[in-house]
Amino acid sequence: MTGESEIGELARRWRIAVADTGFVPMSMYDLEWLLSGSLRQLITLVRNEPFDPAPAADVGAALVRANLTDPRVLARTMATLAELATTWLPPGDRVIAALGEMARGYTEELLATRARHQEMLHAAMAEARNAAEGRFRIVFDNAVIAIGIGDAQGRVVDLNPAMAAMLGVTREYLLQHGVAELIHPDDRAELRRRVTDLLGIGTGTVRMELRYPRPEGVQGWATWAITLVPEQGGRAAYLLAVGEDTTERRELQAELHRQARLDPLTALPNRRQLVEVLSGIGVEAGQHDRIGLCFIDLDGFKSVNDTYGHGVGDRLLAAVSDRLTAAVPEALLARVGGDEFVALIGPPCDSERVADIAGQLLAALTDPLPVDGHRLMISACIGAIVTLVAGADAERLLDAADAGLYRAKAAGRNRWVLHSADVPARVRGLG
Repeated sequence: MTGESEIGELARRWRIAVADTGFVPMSMYDLEWLLSGSLRQLITLVRNEPFDPAPAADVGAALVRANLTDPRVLARTMATLAELATTWLPPGDRVIAALGEMARGYTEELLATRARHQEMLHAAMAEARNAAEGRFRIVFDNAVIAIGIGDAQGRVVDLNPAMAAMLGVTREYLLQHGVAELIHPDDRAELRRRVTDLLGIGTGTVRMELRYPRPEGVQGWATWAITLVPEQGGRAAYLLAVGEDTTERRELQAELHRQARLDPLTALPNRRQLVEVLSGIGVEAGQHDRIGLCFIDLDGFKSVNDTYGHGVGDRLLAAVSDRLTAAVPEALLARVGGDEFVALIGPPCDSERVADIAGQLLAALTDPLPVDGHRLMISACIGAIVTLVAGADAERLLDAADAGLYRAKAAGRNRWVLHSADVPARVRGLG
C-alpha cells in the first residue's frame, strides 16, 4: 500500500495535523507538496538495502527549515506516520528506526536554530552596549527570551518582563531576593561554583540547565547562558544572563524516548526496550541468577490477514497481547515482530517456573478472541530458555529463544520447547 494515491492521502492528513501549529510561510498546497516529498524519502530509505535510517534526519531538519517549529509538530507527525510501521511497511522495526532518526534530525536542527537566535541576541546586546540606552531598553524589554543583569557579587540589578514571567514571580521580588533561592536546591551549589569560576577568569560565558519551580506547582527546566561582560570605559563588570524555558523540550524528548520503545499497535514494549531491560538485568544480576525467555509465534496468523484483511489482523494482535499480558502479569511481554512476542521472566527463575508460564501462555489462547464481530481461534508455538544472565549479551539470549521456537513449530501447532543448562530440551503441547 504505497501507491501515489495512498501517499497523497497520508500527506494530506499529515498537512492537516501540523498546519495549525504556527506560522508556515507557504501555501497549504506547497506544504502538502513538501510533506509528500518527505514521505517518499522515508518510504524509499526504509526499503533500501542495506537499510540505513540516518538519512531520515534530513527529513526532520527540513521540517524545521520550513518553520514547522512548534513543539506540537513532532508529536503530531509521529502520531500520523505511525501507521507506516503497522500497515504500510511491515515489519515496523525499520520504520520505527527511521522515525527515530527523523525526530533526532528535527530536534538537532531546532536546537541549532535556537542557538543561532541566541547568538544573534548576544550580538544585539553587544551592539546595544555601545548604542543609546533607549535602543537597549527596547530590545531588553521586548525580547521573548528571559534576560537578567547582575553585578559582580551576583545580585540582580535589572531584568526584563520575560524573565519574571518565566520564573513566575514579580520583578520586585527578583530585585530583592535574587534568583538563587528559586533554583532547585540540588542545583544551587553548581550555579555558585560556575559563576565564581567565571568571575575568577574575568571573561567568558558559562551554559547550564537548571531546575526551578513553575507557577503551576510542577518542576520546570531552563537553559541559561551567563556571560561576564568585563569592565570597560569606567563601567563596572556585570553578568548578562539569557534564559530559555526548556521544560516542553524535555517533556517532548521524554515522550519520544517512550514512543521509540513501545510498539504502536499493542502499546507493549518493543524489541529495543526488551533488549535494554535484558541488558540492565545482566548488569545487575548475580553470578548464579537465571532468567527465562518465552519466544512466542502465532500459528496461522497469515491466514487471518488473507481471510479478513490486515485491519482485523492488527486488532487480533492487540487482543492477543491483552490476553497474554493478563495471563502472565509477572512477566514482561514485548512485541518483537509481526506476530511474534517475547515473555521475559526475571530472576529468580528456573525451568519449572518457565514451564508453568509457557503453559499459561498457550492456555490463554484456548478460547476464541472476539474481533469485529468474529470469534477467531488462534494458537501459538513457544521457544523457551532458562539461562544465566550476568554479563550475557541480550541479542544472543533472544536468538537462543528464537531457535527453540523453530523446534516447537517443527513439532506442530500449539507446542512449546524448553531448553536450559539444567534440563534437556523437551517438547510440550496443549490438547
